[in-house]
Amino acid sequence: MRRRALLSAMFDAAVARVGADRCVPPNLPPRPRGRTVVVGAGKAAAAMARAVETHWAGPIEGVVVTRYGHAVPCDRIRVLEAGHPVPDAAGVAAAQALLAAVSGLTADDLVMCLISGGGSALLPAMPPGVSLEDERALTRALLRSGATIAEINAVRRQVSLIKGGRLAAAATPARVETLIVSDVPGDDPALVASGPTIADASGPETARAVIARHRIVPPAPIAAWLEGGMGAVTVRSGGVRVIATAQDALEAAAAVARAAGYTASILGDAIEGEAAVVGTVHAGIVRQVRAHGQPVAAPCVLLSGGETSVTVRGPGRGGRNVEFLLGLLDALGDCPGIAALAADTDGIDGTEDNAGAVIDETSFARAAALGLSPRDHLARNDAYSLFDRLGDLLVTGPTLTNVNDVRAILIDPPGRGDGA
Repeated sequence: MRRRALLSAMFDAAVARVGADRCVPPNLPPRPRGRTVVVGAGKAAAAMARAVETHWAGPIEGVVVTRYGHAVPCDRIRVLEAGHPVPDAAGVAAAQALLAAVSGLTADDLVMCLISGGGSALLPAMPPGVSLEDERALTRALLRSGATIAEINAVRRQVSLIKGGRLAAAATPARVETLIVSDVPGDDPALVASGPTIADASGPETARAVIARHRIVPPAPIAAWLEGGMGAVTVRSGGVRVIATAQDALEAAAAVARAAGYTASILGDAIEGEAAVVGTVHAGIVRQVRAHGQPVAAPCVLLSGGETSVTVRGPGRGGRNVEFLLGLLDALGDCPGIAALAADTDGIDGTEDNAGAVIDETSFARAAALGLSPRDHLARNDAYSLFDRLGDLLVTGPTLTNVNDVRAILIDPPGRGDGA
């Protein structure tokens, strides 16, 4: 089907644009007089490490941690795998390995830190009195609360011995250069993986405010720790470069759409909010395009990125991208000439096996024929099950990068068939 094929090509281009093999080599720092130690964490960390190895002239060593299933082979940099989005014991060991790798260095040495989304969960380093189970319970509560990634990481930075600049502090007096593939709205480097090389500008009061705002009941040891907080750290100034962003991915997708004869409009690269509500808002923009040719006239594609959230109230399955699409589908119904894709650029939507899903003008009717109600599935947070029944899930496997979500809505003029 033409529209679905075009959406797939747009997503592939978006992912390729932010791949490690493209964005790492131009941003490598100068060689030091001493040792070069590579450390890193995130879903793209192993691919970034391999890109460094391939393009680095001279001795190199180190260790990075990535999510299970996201590893790639490296010759000189050790690659570890750990749990995500809920941390596990392998992550604890990985955090200790990174801290050990940067210890005992000199001012002549270079620490190259490779950071991408997912690093917060992959680097659990609990303060005294806080157990891994406490950390896991806090993570689950934060993920279900509807909090933004900025809010979540404000808490994580205050319950860690490695985040909030503490990895860089441990590397003192070595020079630390950080390359970041950003998965956070606004691309604030301090938010990606909770900023292990960037000093935390917030404090325990910020973390406590987030917990209170979202009515989270943290484990008692964490609540007690947050009454005092971590205290400031001193980080030796070094380079911090954001080398891949959601905007980069959206521009690559837009180029594919334009080549196919569609006007491309990027609505924003940092859209947040409840996923289903954001889907409903996008449906309103679709109607404005169809009725008034605003903000662009059909044939067009509406693109957006960022990270929505889901306040979990039901027992169903699904991540924020399928929840967005279900909100869009519920609001649009069987609107003709429409097709849409929403997917996470890392290939994993939440904790499921899909990157997201694709819908078109037939999806609403096909769901009704199967007795499936988008609204009922929304109430149960069960978007995955509906799209699974329809055969509309998008399954890519790990992409080895991560700039968060890409959403694309194709809008054709009335009467223009899918094969046109």
